[in-house]
Amino acid sequence: MRLTQTKAELRAATAIRPRAVVMTMGALHDGHAALLAEARERVGPDGSVVLTIFVNPLQFGPTEDFDRYPRTLASDLAIAKNEGVDLVFNPSRDELYPNEPSITVHPGPLADELEGVFRPGHFSGVLTVVSKLLHLTAPDLALFGEKDYQQLTLIREMVCDLDMDVDIVPVPTVREPDGLALSSRNRYLTETERDEALVLYRALSAGAKAGMNGPDAVMAAAQAELEAVPSVKIDYLALRAPDLGPVIGPGEARMLIAARVGLTRLIDNISITLR
Repeated sequence: MRLTQTKAELRAATAIRPRAVVMTMGALHDGHAALLAEARERVGPDGSVVLTIFVNPLQFGPTEDFDRYPRTLASDLAIAKNEGVDLVFNPSRDELYPNEPSITVHPGPLADELEGVFRPGHFSGVLTVVSKLLHLTAPDLALFGEKDYQQLTLIREMVCDLDMDVDIVPVPTVREPDGLALSSRNRYLTETERDEALVLYRALSAGAKAGMNGPDAVMAAAQAELEAVPSVKIDYLALRAPDLGPVIGPGEARMLIAARVGLTRLIDNISITLR
């Protein structure tokens, strides 16, 4: 496995086109490992897997946790090596943004909903760095977790609308045995807060079980679970179509939630079949 930290090193190392990329901000956990394992499986023994590690300042708001976001390069590299990664790109801020960017990706109206209401400008920062990293790594496949479902949806839209020559591969959310979605921010939770955070998955699961009774029943079941833990402050609970448009009739849907547990903000989502 090779570690690169400049764009010149990356270009030299990818003279043979890498075939799969997994983009992260580091602080890797089993969810990231699942992305890397899926990438390794999809490209086969003769393909290449590239991991990018970069805490992207453009996607953090002025009151968010950019400075305290966990940076754990040594353990990240150990996980990458264990999952068969061929190349790690870990640029500095100045390397990826030598000048303050004056041109960024406009993510469209979906970016102003759900997460966008609480994190204005977030998805412009996400799509800008994803666009740059797709350009630099030139992969055939890029794998993203479904836990960040709105992000995944917007990346798919960007790739389609801008005719980027890459396949976006979604990978299901990885959870702890008790259902808590894996997140680098889980390490901020106290023991009590972690127990409280389990209500997010309970609410989503209750909504999914109520799918046979229609959208109103789904929302009512989820809200009943959330009301039982008032210390968890809900930013939003929403039921949307798979493309995050409005739900129209029976079929597949997606329920999304964001909440604050103590000082930590968590997101999660689940697929629901509406009857």
